[in-house]
Amino acid sequence: MAIRKYNPTTPGMRFMKRPTFEEITKNTPEKSLLRPLKKSGGRNCYGRITVRFRGGGHKRMYRVIDFKRDKKNIPARVIAIEYDPNRSSRIALLEYEDKEKRYILAPVDLNVGDAVISSDTAEIDIKSGNCMPLRNIPSGTLMHNIELVKGQGGKIVRGAGTSAQIMAKEGDFAHVRLPSGEVRLVRLDCSATIGQVGNVSHEAEKDGKAGRNNWKGRKPHVRGVVMNPVDHPHGGGEGKSGQGNPHPVTPWGKPTKGFRTRKKVKYSDKYIVNRRK
Repeated sequence: MAIRKYNPTTPGMRFMKRPTFEEITKNTPEKSLLRPLKKSGGRNCYGRITVRFRGGGHKRMYRVIDFKRDKKNIPARVIAIEYDPNRSSRIALLEYEDKEKRYILAPVDLNVGDAVISSDTAEIDIKSGNCMPLRNIPSGTLMHNIELVKGQGGKIVRGAGTSAQIMAKEGDFAHVRLPSGEVRLVRLDCSATIGQVGNVSHEAEKDGKAGRNNWKGRKPHVRGVVMNPVDHPHGGGEGKSGQGNPHPVTPWGKPTKGFRTRKKVKYSDKYIVNRRK
């Protein structure tokens, strides 16, 4: 998963850094695992813009990922590593013994031909791609795609290059250190997949030009200070004037740039042992 630097033949190529895609083994997705993906343009069910600066972008099809890994005790073989336009990580196409095919997140060191399995028992190996409850995973093992509620499927640690570790086990809970540095309690009955999520070099990628964000459906982000007073609290003034407001705010008057927006009392507070840095 190397990163390629380009010669500056154009201004957009000067700072571009893109992956080599050498780990990709199949260029066309599995048709039975594709679903339509409709664009919203940042609008809700009433047609009102609720997320600004969204729209356009290349058409995509959604790849159905098996986050639950609920096909237990049936070995599967990796038949392809594919690119997924909807996420930062690569995905692996599995074929089970009964010929059913499913996608999973491709961890580091998972190659075509490898065998993986999901099980609730302690007999399976601790190797990349295998899925098991936290109670069967030794402390210090790298893992990803962690459930927060048993049977609900993996919800956290799914981005490229991310991994979590079990720090300790106490009672019905495991102390899990997340990529942010936060230590959180997760029930031992919840499942996780062994290994670090692949495409580790994703953080070193550079788009090189604004147009690449347009292809992703991200429109240019407009600063508040260049708007009119009717559009933003920072707007207005003669010429190039500053924001005027001693505390930067959002278009709706809420403090921003470092202001903490987490609720003072939240249901998950009791599961957080150490806050993220």
